Amino acid sequence: MTEPLPVFHQGNMGSQGGLIGLPPVLPTLKEKLEEYLSPEDLPIHDPIYSYKWFPRIPDPTRLFSVSVNPASTSVLVERDPATGEITGLREIWNKDAGATAKNSLSMGRAPGPLEEVVRGSSTNYPFWPGGFPEPDLGKSKSVQEEFSSDFSNLLTKHPKLSRGMVFEKESEPEEVKPVEESKKELVVNLTDILKLDDNDLEIFSETEDKPSGKTLTLTLEDLNEEDESMVKGFTIESAPPKKDEFVLNITDAPRTSHFERKEKSTEWAEHINVNEPVDDFSSQIPNPACTYPFELDTFQKQAILHLEKRNCVFVAAHTSAGKTVVAEYAIALTLRNMTRAVYTSPIKALSNQKYKDFKVKYDDVGLLTGDIQINPKASCLIMTTEILQSMLYNGSDLIRDLEWVIFDEVHYINNAERGHVWEEVLIMLPATVNIVLLSATVPNTIEFADWIGRIKKRKIYVISTTKRPVPLEHFLYTGTGGKTKDDRFLLVDANGNFITKGYNDAVTSKTDRLKKGQQPQGPKQGRQFMGDKQEKNMWIGLLDHLSRRELLPVVAFTLSKKRCDSNASQLLSQDLTTQREKGEIYTFIKKCTDKLPKSDRELPQVIYMKELLSKGIGVHHSGILPILKEVVEMLFARGLVKLLFATETFAMGVNMPARCVVFDSTRKHDGMAFRDLLPSEYIQMAGRAGRRGLDTTGTVIILCKVEVPEMSDLHRMMLGRPTKLESQFKLTYSMILNILRVESLSVQDMLKRSFSEATMMRNQSKYESELKDYEDKLSKEPDFECMMCQDIEKYYVASKEFTEQRKFVYKLIMGFPGALKVLAPGRIVIISHGNYQFYLACLLKLDPKDKSKLTVFILKDSKDNVKLTPEEIKIQECLIASQEKIKVLEETSEHDFLEINAEDIVAITNKHIKIDGDKVIDNIKKRQIPRFKSDPPSQSVMDVMKEMQRLNESGGETLTYLNLISDLGIKEIGAVSDIHRMGIYKSRVDELTCLECTQFREHFGMTYTKLHLREEIGRLKFLMSEEALQLHPEYQMKIEVLKSLGYIQDNLALTLKGRVACEMGNHELTITELVVDNLVTEKPCDLIAALLSCMVFQQKNCSDPALTPELKKGMQEFKNVAKRIGETQKECGLKEAVGDYVDQYNFGLIEVVYKWAHGVSFKDIMELTDVQEGIVVKCIQRLDEVLKDVRNAGRITGDVRLQEKMMEASTAIKRDIVFTPSLYTQ
Repeated sequence: MTEPLPVFHQGNMGSQGGLIGLPPVLPTLKEKLEEYLSPEDLPIHDPIYSYKWFPRIPDPTRLFSVSVNPASTSVLVERDPATGEITGLREIWNKDAGATAKNSLSMGRAPGPLEEVVRGSSTNYPFWPGGFPEPDLGKSKSVQEEFSSDFSNLLTKHPKLSRGMVFEKESEPEEVKPVEESKKELVVNLTDILKLDDNDLEIFSETEDKPSGKTLTLTLEDLNEEDESMVKGFTIESAPPKKDEFVLNITDAPRTSHFERKEKSTEWAEHINVNEPVDDFSSQIPNPACTYPFELDTFQKQAILHLEKRNCVFVAAHTSAGKTVVAEYAIALTLRNMTRAVYTSPIKALSNQKYKDFKVKYDDVGLLTGDIQINPKASCLIMTTEILQSMLYNGSDLIRDLEWVIFDEVHYINNAERGHVWEEVLIMLPATVNIVLLSATVPNTIEFADWIGRIKKRKIYVISTTKRPVPLEHFLYTGTGGKTKDDRFLLVDANGNFITKGYNDAVTSKTDRLKKGQQPQGPKQGRQFMGDKQEKNMWIGLLDHLSRRELLPVVAFTLSKKRCDSNASQLLSQDLTTQREKGEIYTFIKKCTDKLPKSDRELPQVIYMKELLSKGIGVHHSGILPILKEVVEMLFARGLVKLLFATETFAMGVNMPARCVVFDSTRKHDGMAFRDLLPSEYIQMAGRAGRRGLDTTGTVIILCKVEVPEMSDLHRMMLGRPTKLESQFKLTYSMILNILRVESLSVQDMLKRSFSEATMMRNQSKYESELKDYEDKLSKEPDFECMMCQDIEKYYVASKEFTEQRKFVYKLIMGFPGALKVLAPGRIVIISHGNYQFYLACLLKLDPKDKSKLTVFILKDSKDNVKLTPEEIKIQECLIASQEKIKVLEETSEHDFLEINAEDIVAITNKHIKIDGDKVIDNIKKRQIPRFKSDPPSQSVMDVMKEMQRLNESGGETLTYLNLISDLGIKEIGAVSDIHRMGIYKSRVDELTCLECTQFREHFGMTYTKLHLREEIGRLKFLMSEEALQLHPEYQMKIEVLKSLGYIQDNLALTLKGRVACEMGNHELTITELVVDNLVTEKPCDLIAALLSCMVFQQKNCSDPALTPELKKGMQEFKNVAKRIGETQKECGLKEAVGDYVDQYNFGLIEVVYKWAHGVSFKDIMELTDVQEGIVVKCIQRLDEVLKDVRNAGRITGDVRLQEKMMEASTAIKRDIVFTPSLYTQ
């Protein structure tokens, strides 16, 4: 239907012969706007897509327009497997119908809004983590079964009527049950049939028992005529597996087949032998995703082979060994497969550097950090691990396309502060994601890989190599300049051999020099540094030595920011660059700093670094401005920085090798005390020596400024075992709240899968089998009945408690002088040790090194030679809890001495005899030698034996037991309470009525096995339960904290405060309390920014800021909130002191940030504090992330004013050199 032409009046005609202008081909802007704003065509049934306004003119026909709901079913096409022709259609349920990011964890859920594709939203559900047991939704019915009517429960006749309706099913032929099962079709892959041996093919052979006359034909996929004729004779007459379908797809042939899956090993990590060459690499991968201009190492080829099979790999190799090749190939695979890869790094600076490196090789690369988002739609995204953690919790749609996640510097999982993030990310990754782990050499790669494989239910292939492409030589340098500047001694050669002669020569050289000059003062290793003049001369001599031997450029690792700066300042008189190099340096620095404001270009640090770099000397540590650090790194990579003073962070990640590495010192301060470098720390830094393809060996030099370190310390540091990967998993409130908002997941599921619980997970199958065995044994135990022994089970428990407490007490008292005085040689005691239960013994000797070890003399019954089993010994230990009289021996002609522990003592008697214990022991030992076996006992032995025989004959009636408190003089309150507790347990045993049974000992022996089995079953059930988790008590305490503060309800559902806390990256409780208490909204934006800086500033020592009254008031309000949270934690049982919780918020930069938010220049604010420029910049950058979190909290609570304040504060601090873009992203 066409619209009628418009009617034009004469008055509308123009002056030129009735022209009326251009025809109305395109609608006007006014028409477009009216159409957009008009709600006439919008559906009224779904308010999400409607405006809150309805037309005044009624239009009933609009009711016919209904929003289309997602289809609950879909149609599956069935094809003939041989010809591919369509044979029918089958309707199946769409399980993800109506599923969105707000109600489903499925990968098939509907995509979210475009703005949430990358970062996700705190209101989104995460995707279902790989390795978690799928929720049991029951067996889904077919569409026909769902809609079929069930007439079995219908009424057929009205009570007042004589007859009614009869619902009868049509007569159907009787079916034999196996026939019904055999209607299903078995589809088997041809490639799998060809792999089977003769025994496996028996599943296709005819069986003797034929439950049905109807045979089941075997159909195969992807057959040509030749293949069809080859398997034409195969028929199956037995029932297929119970599964609805059994289809092995040819595209899945490289993966584990059904038959292999049955025999799957319990080991989830497989070590690949990198010593075996891969000769057929090209034939195995004829079309690689990317190629390299050099020959790959064996470990690289092995890794790539597994990447092509979509296997998860863990590559552990030394620094600069070429692990990045593996990461690059994984990225190339995603580009070929049109999927995505994520490359994670431990620090933001490393992410920026990797972005530049990968950008050169691949075009489709993006970068995601806290403040930067470059090309988020790229196939390869580089980010910190915290960003990936946030994306996983927030259900980012980007995860759908993720094929590979590459974890670089995995050994960073040992970091106490941030290591838990790696574990959380590995646990939360969906099953569709493949994992590449890159790490320095660690001793427990298999253990770590086994944990990952176990929680993800996938095998991890471990590829580890200790071979260095450029071997290292380690030297000691004892020179101090002048004639000694060439004093360098080889300590470890390129083959890893420790050269003792080199160490001795270095010690001799240093000692001879000290004899001529002044002797060192203070204890060894107490004085590590020279005077300024001496140190300057030493560095000048060392630089000359390295220059003449062509060992520049050099990285001098100086484990102190202050010493980095002072060493560089002392060498300003040295010039290590040519005029041409100076020109390149000047041009590059000018290009990098031209975009800065003039005031920032005149910063003292910028001017100082320009001068230093022009001489070929650089400084790299956290106190340097980020842009200047990047300038130093880029100039070093170009070879223009000849000497670089750097801290430990320079050794992480980025491949910037030098010709030589120098250690200014081998000791560092770890925040608690000074200590020697760990082997892993030393190897990480020393690995920067040696440039692959340029140097045959890398040179590592340790400076011996005052004295040579101990040989054992050097050997342990250079050749010792690297630090193991250990779990740093911890329960954060953020993690708890993020998991609790998803009903299908639980925090206990996360705890079970943490690396700290790897042993428990590994033993689960063993616990299950043991539990089954114990339950089977218990079911076979006969029932026992005795009227007097009704409480015999209580006796079992009470005797166990008493025995454990007794052992603890007697071990404890050995630390008191009174006990040692009483337990002198000759003291008669009663013991419980192995076969000797409640036996008299005479103390002969106490071990001088370990007072809890004793030697005692005992009499032996020659008639009683039967050795008790472990179970019989335990029964006897329980029985002696109620025993009063000693064991009386019938025959006492034999004797011996025993070595027992203090916990084997049952009681100490008042009897003491005078003996020489050493003589007794020596004589008994002598007579144990075959040639002295017939010698009579010495007089010392006879005296002890006679006294012991006399006590045995009397049954010990003359003996009394000493009181451990009064007789031994124990007054320490803890020990006294433990002794009293032992007495309470003893009284519980004695008051039981079962002891009155005349056959109690026999009855207890009969019931012990049953009671012990019940105890073991209870123990195994506990070990398999959530209560056995190491962090379970802390979890319960933190749940109570969240309930007390109103973040969750009693049923663990999140409240509004809980949802606000989910938006926070760090310090979630404190920031949420500030927001909810309205302590942020009412303040000006500059004051808000200044106060929130306490959340990100961590330096302990700095100058005190000058505070205005507003700042003081705000500080006190913040501290009051933190104190309230700390007190709540203390009340709920957490150990963290209230003061420690409050003190974690450092207000040292409050004045600096306040002035910065006011618009004061960076040069001026640096005059207000002694904190270095780099620390200040990092603090303000992290502050911007906190402001974003608070702004999101305002969005959750609907506080528009708070959002505006945070936007204003963020705008105020985002300027000038503090937020200058990284040079790596330009």
